[in-house]
Amino acid sequence: MAHRWKNDLTYADVTAETVWLNRRQAIAGALGAGAMATIGGPALAEDLKPNSWKDITTYNNYYEFGTGKNDPAKYAHKLNTKDWSIEVDGLVNAPGRYSVADLTSDLTEEERIYRFRCVEAWSMVVPWNGFELKDILDKVGVKPDAKYVAFQTALRPDEMPGVRYSVLDWPYREGLRLDEAMHPLTMMATGIYGKTIPNQNGAPIRLVVPWKYGFKSIKSIVRITLTDKEPVTSWNMANRGEYGFYSNVNPNVDHPRWSQATERQIGGGLFAKRVPTKMLNGYEEEAGVLYAGSDLNALF
Repeated sequence: MAHRWKNDLTYADVTAETVWLNRRQAIAGALGAGAMATIGGPALAEDLKPNSWKDITTYNNYYEFGTGKNDPAKYAHKLNTKDWSIEVDGLVNAPGRYSVADLTSDLTEEERIYRFRCVEAWSMVVPWNGFELKDILDKVGVKPDAKYVAFQTALRPDEMPGVRYSVLDWPYREGLRLDEAMHPLTMMATGIYGKTIPNQNGAPIRLVVPWKYGFKSIKSIVRITLTDKEPVTSWNMANRGEYGFYSNVNPNVDHPRWSQATERQIGGGLFAKRVPTKMLNGYEEEAGVLYAGSDLNALF
């Protein structure tokens, strides 16, 4: 099992990405590469350079606000995240309606620099802030017969212009196997670059599963359900032949309409060279244990 990477350093006072990056370089120099690898995992050990704030916040898929990459940045300001609540139900010991603060109080906020790989074969690197999903689930208490975790995004037609169109069967739904949800790499993000996560990136709280295609990392969550049955998921319902339940990043399994062997890195310019895609998005060593004995090329 991978390390439970804890970071006692916080970046809540960051006001610019240059400050954040300079601080990270200073910390790296003080601790040394070995220590940084222990704190931050493989992403820091490989010295991944995060994309700019502009890249991360203006190139998004969030169909509730439109299908264009710039639509979320244009329209997501309409989403009111004040007094946000999340319904936690199903096979849990403490079901109920919780605020984000209720679910995260007394937990350790963490900083994770992760690769982000879209099923459309583009990628970026994002410095998230947030909490391990395991810690949140432990807080509400998972019953022994739970096998999956289902998630649901807000559905607010007055604030989300994209839901007026039948692109998907709204509200947006996703799910994980329980062991995937409890893996230490799986987090609930509430920030980017130490700042509050913007609406277009999934405010006030979203899922991040770095070894899966980006659509699995559901945004603006309003419901978490523990269940003993595999939950329905939006893209799988929309096109079962193209989007499976697992949707692990795999360069050997092409999308029916395009190759997944390489990816275009956002921020590299119009003529940036495509780079090879890594198995499980580069997290095979950590997340591969979840699929021991299974054929990743057949686990769609």
